[in-house]
Amino acid sequence: MKRFVFWQILIAALLMAPDSQAQSLKDLLNKENIEKAVNAITGKSTASMEGTWTYVGSAIEFESDNLLQKAGGAVAANAAENKLNEQLARVGIKEGQMSFTFNADSTFTAKVGAKSIKGTYSYDASTQNASLKFMKLIPLNAKINCTSANMDLLFNSDKLLKLITLISSKSNNSTLKTIGSLANSYDGMMLGFALKKE
Repeated sequence: MKRFVFWQILIAALLMAPDSQAQSLKDLLNKENIEKAVNAITGKSTASMEGTWTYVGSAIEFESDNLLQKAGGAVAANAAENKLNEQLARVGIKEGQMSFTFNADSTFTAKVGAKSIKGTYSYDASTQNASLKFMKLIPLNAKINCTSANMDLLFNSDKLLKLITLISSKSNNSTLKTIGSLANSYDGMMLGFALKKE
């Protein structure tokens, strides 16, 4: 069974080569892309959200029930992540400059630069879903892919735009429109943040 899954991933990676805009077969089959494809099929193991998590880049996940499409989508997401990283940097969300701290008492703090926003959260590890409530007013649902060292905090594209507007002091209409059009160009895609545990 493992061999069959490996071959499916390899075939998907090879078929998606033009769409992923890789420079070479080596770029396409690097460890990061293979890990994403395997995680897309097998799912990440769920771990506790508690702790401080620092932003390391954007995260994108394609929603599909078809295993081959899911693996190919994970490989193709690399190009979309690069575009999203550019746009997030324009609103001040850069590697190491944003963090989320999730506490055991179901409170959290989101920081971008010097700006902090507090809220509450609930997390269901069995469904990998979290509900974040910023300032006791603005609820956002997120999908959580979490291991002991890394976490992807993923939102539907319209919810991500709302969150970026809320936590970033530098957000402007043209950047938000660009992020929105990027999200609309990929059907069934969730956007968010790749975080690393401190």
